[in-house]
Amino acid sequence: QVQLVESGGGLVQPGGSLRLSCAVSGSTFFSIYTMGWHRQAPGKQRELVAAITSGGSTNYADSVKGRFTISRDNAKKTVDLQMNSLQPEDTAVYYCKLGPPGGYYSVLYWGQGTQVTVSS
Repeated sequence: QVQLVESGGGLVQPGGSLRLSCAVSGSTFFSIYTMGWHRQAPGKQRELVAAITSGGSTNYADSVKGRFTISRDNAKKTVDLQMNSLQPEDTAVYYCKLGPPGGYYSVLYWGQGTQVTVSS
């Protein structure tokens, strides 16, 4: 059974940084899958934040380009999201996802989510 476990969320002041990490277990062929992060703010739909394919191609939401960086370690079966220059509008629950090979938006499995709150 595939499981995704996120860590690294918390409370940060505007302009600060956080690093989210997602560890995947139960997946034999981790390296072939697209990995990514979505987020959902209260009252809003879940949206793609960033995704990375097996070949290392990345896709970012316009709102986070230049501030967030996604990376993966196939040996460790982890995917990280480095978030810099955080703003209050980045406040949301962030979900790690494992998606089918190719593309950025589809989802096979979700993590349980981790709260990120940006506030002074």
